[in-house]
Amino acid sequence: MSVYVAGGRTSKFGTGALALGVALALPGVVVAAPAAPTFTKDIAPIFQEKCEACHRPESIAPMSLQTYEEARPWARSIKARVADRQMPPWHLDKNVGIQKFKNDRSLSDDQIATIVKWVDTGALQGDPKDMPPLVQWPEGQGWNYAAQFGQQEPDMVIRSNEYTMAAHAQDAWDKRQTPTGITEPKWVRAIEIRPATVKGRRITHHAIAYLQQTEPDGASAAGFGLLAPLMEWAVGKQGEMMRPDTGKLLMPDSRITWDIHYSQAGEEITSAVELGLYFYPKGQEPKFRTSLALVPAALGDMDVRPNQITVTQGNTVLRQAARIESFQPHMHLRGKAMMMEAILPTGETRVLSYADHFNFNWHNTYVYADEVAPLVPKGTVLKITAWHDNTPAMKSNPDPNQWVGWGDRTVDEMAHAWVNITQLSDEDLQAEIQKRRAAQPNTQQP
Repeated sequence: MSVYVAGGRTSKFGTGALALGVALALPGVVVAAPAAPTFTKDIAPIFQEKCEACHRPESIAPMSLQTYEEARPWARSIKARVADRQMPPWHLDKNVGIQKFKNDRSLSDDQIATIVKWVDTGALQGDPKDMPPLVQWPEGQGWNYAAQFGQQEPDMVIRSNEYTMAAHAQDAWDKRQTPTGITEPKWVRAIEIRPATVKGRRITHHAIAYLQQTEPDGASAAGFGLLAPLMEWAVGKQGEMMRPDTGKLLMPDSRITWDIHYSQAGEEITSAVELGLYFYPKGQEPKFRTSLALVPAALGDMDVRPNQITVTQGNTVLRQAARIESFQPHMHLRGKAMMMEAILPTGETRVLSYADHFNFNWHNTYVYADEVAPLVPKGTVLKITAWHDNTPAMKSNPDPNQWVGWGDRTVDEMAHAWVNITQLSDEDLQAEIQKRRAAQPNTQQP
């Protein structure tokens, strides 16, 4: 939403062309070829920043990329996956909508060019002295946010009942309840969900923790007649960290209703799901309350016909001013693309995000950076458009001749976005807009 244009003029040719002109004007000058990239100096820092969260020992990736010895055998495959932007998984169109995110793990054009050149020039190791220190990742499963709060683990861990998935069986859903055990109101500043065991990651497709509780005003936070989601987890999602002075509220005697999707893995595995909660210190209450909303393009009814591309749209009216915190598309095997737009009360429509190459194997949450998270007034409509490709061109499509409807199974379809929304008063909305304008005077709002 925020667009900043710096002042001044820039030559379309740039400094590179100027340097070339100088070299051509001085025929006696020999321009040295740039050195070939090496793993220790050029590649390892990229892998540490964008890849090792998954590509490390005992994690979900098929191989580790922490050392040259681990990465070198995969050089050609790395080049292929990086060059066509399959890895790291980041499915947004880079030319449409907001482009600043707190959790952007995509590679820049320069990083891609460096990796490609490294492979093309022989995938050299380089000087071991150039190797950056190894990143200290949590042992085993670990918790992503604990160290940021100076802790070994979350303040509270709520565990689902164990479930045993047979080696060969139909998909299963565990929808049992677990009491939170909370006896007084608690404000949450960060949340994580994870399978309870490393093996459990092989059978856990996704897990939703729905919050059942009596709200302070006696109302329910849920919409569309559904339970109120506290957090959703799927492969590729690290957790949710609230912005400063923002939190989720848990009330006494609250319960977690699970919706855990298990699928076969070729061997019998018993596991569970753990919900890790990090609380604000006692007596510290955030100003703003945020909640996870299911914002649908379709809900309960879909018509995805054989050998066709189907477009589905849905509109959700915000009944209170808000800050849109994040966007996470959710579809299944035939999901192709999803767009979220904001239709303002003035009638103006703005594209917030467009995932143009959705991949069912990676459920990314795109968390907007602080300075660009959309600030929208009461009455704004969130419009979700979903595209499903039920043709042979869709590689993940199991059968393009099969009609598909809405449903929980992987072979069924869905079309909604998970969106974290922070409620604002009209006065708070204007205050946030003015604060942002003061920090970015040439920025368009909201």
